[in-house]
Amino acid sequence: MHTAIESPCVWHGEELFSRTDWLHQLNAEHLEQIESLKEENGKPTHELNRLCSGIRNSLENHSGATLVRGLPIENLGEECAKKLFLKLSSHIGHPVSQSADGDLVFSVRDAGYQDDDPRSRGPNTSKKLTFHSDRCDIIGFLCLRQAKSGGENDIVSSAAIHNLLLKDSPELLQELYRPFYYKCHNVDAGNTKPYCRQPIFSLTRDKFACNLLRVLIDRAYAMPELPDMTDVQREALDAIESLANQPGIRAGILQQPGDMLFMNNWVTLHRRSGFEDYLEPERKRHILRVWISPPNNRQIDPLFMDNYGAVDAGSIRGGMTPVINREQ
Repeated sequence: MHTAIESPCVWHGEELFSRTDWLHQLNAEHLEQIESLKEENGKPTHELNRLCSGIRNSLENHSGATLVRGLPIENLGEECAKKLFLKLSSHIGHPVSQSADGDLVFSVRDAGYQDDDPRSRGPNTSKKLTFHSDRCDIIGFLCLRQAKSGGENDIVSSAAIHNLLLKDSPELLQELYRPFYYKCHNVDAGNTKPYCRQPIFSLTRDKFACNLLRVLIDRAYAMPELPDMTDVQREALDAIESLANQPGIRAGILQQPGDMLFMNNWVTLHRRSGFEDYLEPERKRHILRVWISPPNNRQIDPLFMDNYGAVDAGSIRGGMTPVINREQ
């Protein structure tokens, strides 16, 4: 018998923006310290460390989403921006690999791949994405350039979705606590397992966790060696997307250049709207992404071991295993 999640991570729609842990505006002291991080051996001082500690705490123990505004990126080149973002993120937690090449910073931009191109990932298209979580504890985005139009982020509290299902569709909620098959991602070349099983919703040591990437679930159930998805499973997955789409449930934000958006993947789901880009390459939408494993992360269900590599609280986990000695 499941019960409602009672936690600060439960919120509805734009209520998120009134939360005290939502917005962090970088001040002059922060910016001075960030400037020193551009140096090879630059380290954050007390004020910047306190900011990162507060972000880490709010992501794990409060709303699960926070916006850091005011990073001066106007005169930074792409490589310098990547290094600075990675340095800042590393003081929130341990950055983990986002590709078989071991990339710690991933460029989210339309790469122009065809749908059947094995290199294609949702973030490298201009298409609207469905609500999902990434394979990490915390995801962070730094906006370098906006699209010509579109490209907004929608965020929902997955714990709030859980509670709505408990109220209106408890039989579907029960199904979401059972494990679903996930196919190995087509770019996850370092993963030796063709698929894994993990629940959408779970509760471990009184800590809620939601994990959802529908595209990999659908691909798994299309594999001939695995059973077909049941009607109840499909209805349960559809119910999450339907509830998350409700205007009073989701919170929408369009990142400005210099905005850093961080989200706890265990208590939030996010998606990006479709967008129209500029024609000039130097003006195209460009977001930098990091995946982070913080030292204060929660214990998660043992079924996540195959996909995350560790499940204990405080462990470094998530990301993609780099392929060593890849042929040139």
